[in-house]
This record gives sequence, C-alpha cells and structure tokens, in this order.
Amino acid sequence: MIQLHIEVPIAGFRQSRAQEYAETYTVPPSATVYRMLLSLIGEWDLYRYCGTQLAIALLNQPHLSTVIRTFRRFKSKEIGDPTNARPDYQQLLTNIELEQAFDHPERIERTGGLSLGESRDLVNAVTRITDHQSSGQWLIHDHDGMLTLPYWVDHVGSRGTRWQRYSLSPRDPDYPDPPELAWTEIQFS
Repeated sequence: MIQLHIEVPIAGFRQSRAQEYAETYTVPPSATVYRMLLSLIGEWDLYRYCGTQLAIALLNQPHLSTVIRTFRRFKSKEIGDPTNARPDYQQLLTNIELEQAFDHPERIERTGGLSLGESRDLVNAVTRITDHQSSGQWLIHDHDGMLTLPYWVDHVGSRGTRWQRYSLSPRDPDYPDPPELAWTEIQFS
C-alpha cells in the first residue's frame, strides 16, 4: 500500500444532477481521484488499472464558497453566438487535503498540469506519507450514507456511471490503516 497526501487549494466536484446551480460534492469522488492518479503516473488508458482499490481520508473540512462564472452551453451552431454563454453560480471547495492509498504505479511520465477535477483545479502538492496520520475522516461505504458518489463515470451519456453510498467516519488514532469499508474498487461493469 502506498499512501499519498494530496493538497488542492481550490476545486469543484460538480454533482452529476446539478443544472444551472453547479453544486459540488463535499468530497472528491473516487472516480475523480482515480483519474487524477492516472494523470499523475502518465497513464492514458482508463481501463488499465481497473480493479485498483482506493481508500480516501479527508484530513480537514474544506471551506465551501459560491462564485459566479460563465458556463458554455451550445444552443446555437455558431460558436460566438451570445446564447451559448451565460453566467451561473458554482460551488467551490477550498483548502482540500486528503490522504490516498493506492497500488504500485509502474512508471511516472506525464504531460500537462495535474488537477483534481476540472483542468483549472490544479494540485498544489502530492507527497508520500511515511508516518501514519490519525486526524481527519475516512470516506466509508454506508448503505444509509448521505453521500452518493460516482466511482466510475461514463462520459458518453451517463448509462454506464456507477455509484456508491458513503458517509464520513472519524479516523481511529489507534488504527491508522484504512478500515475495510474505506476501500472502493474502481470498476466499470
């Protein structure tokens, strides 16, 4: 098991069903973290590491902000048509710190900026954790949990998107490793 500390100053994890008001999930979905890790190691094939198990711990409670920004939706075939752009409100999280455990990457070659979510949500730092931390909360599987997050996203329609229900559970200082319910297997079927 490899554990990483990932720090992201600003990010938005747009809820799948959000319309004009771009609400964010309060934690990064496993699907988003998986794709960030693929980018980290320079892997372009989304399916190559299917079966990887991720355990996510939030080390702090990110701050929630609402901003207004221009979203592009193509209503007209003319790209410059003013009906294609309109301002909408979007929620963003700031000061995100999480701990990520994942299996051994084989190589590290990548291009472009590393982001967690949209390309503007750049990662500040990824550092390997050598001593176990006990603060924060684990994202754990919970059939009655209040968080429904995607662990696989089908970007060609949404039919193949896979969901899991979660809740946040305080980390046990006497047991620093991820509990069994914290592990999510990345799979597309």
